[in-house]
Amino acid sequence: MLFAILSRLEPLSKWLERTGWAKLQRLSLVVLTGALILLAVHLVARAVRHAVDDGDDNTTSEAERRAETLSAVLNNAARVLVLVFLGLMVLQEFGINIAPLVAGAGIAGVALGFGAQSLVKDVISGFFLLMEDQFGVGDLISIEEKHVGTVERMTLRITQLRDVEGRTHYIPNGSINRVIVLSKEYSKALVDVEVGYDADLDRIFALIDTIGVELRKAKPELVLEPTDVRGVEAFGKDGCTIRTLTKCAPGKQFEVARLLRKRIIENFREEGIASPIPQRIVHTKTVGDDGIAPASVD
Repeated sequence: MLFAILSRLEPLSKWLERTGWAKLQRLSLVVLTGALILLAVHLVARAVRHAVDDGDDNTTSEAERRAETLSAVLNNAARVLVLVFLGLMVLQEFGINIAPLVAGAGIAGVALGFGAQSLVKDVISGFFLLMEDQFGVGDLISIEEKHVGTVERMTLRITQLRDVEGRTHYIPNGSINRVIVLSKEYSKALVDVEVGYDADLDRIFALIDTIGVELRKAKPELVLEPTDVRGVEAFGKDGCTIRTLTKCAPGKQFEVARLLRKRIIENFREEGIASPIPQRIVHTKTVGDDGIAPASVD
């Protein structure tokens, strides 16, 4: 059995002696070059992330989000290019002429451009999304007012969102015509408070101002400025609506709005400010002896 194994290995050893070692050396050099390219890209991406890191693990700045997005795209692109390069070099070392493959790839690229226009559109749109820094990983965005969520991953082809219910949305970049970034530099929490028409508005304005100042002191990492009471926004059938805006950290407007509503309810209860009570006017008629019902209003 050992003799049979040795007899099968003999052609391999002769091939190695003749040309195999030289091919293996060249292939090893190609593999080493590809590994060095990937390592260099990884180190550059890591250096960029480290350069923009502000040291605060609780919040992610815009520069950190952009660096994370570019790092992911660079690493993905480098892996694809290195794999293609290694494949071509391996074929060439084994005597396969890669010139027709390269020419065929060019023709296939042209055919792909006509046959897969949506794919090309996605890639081009993704390139400009990254170059213009419209949004990045970690941003809270709304796409076409249909998909709202946090950007978890971006490539040249798709944008991946995670909504508040934990659902993942994969959106082709070519289909993104209008996007609203809800976490660019800062956000504003909009809270409307409805009060009755008999309420003391000046007293309520002052109370909400105090609540905003206390919330700013309690949550400085979330609230950037005290609450701005804009005044009466609308009239309703039971009361009027007071609009407030609170400047807060990027993407934290919903959390701040919930905290502000909770504090407003608690303080209104302590101050004896009641919610608007529905009012109704009842019209009655009294029928006289002559059968005529004169109208009267109570």
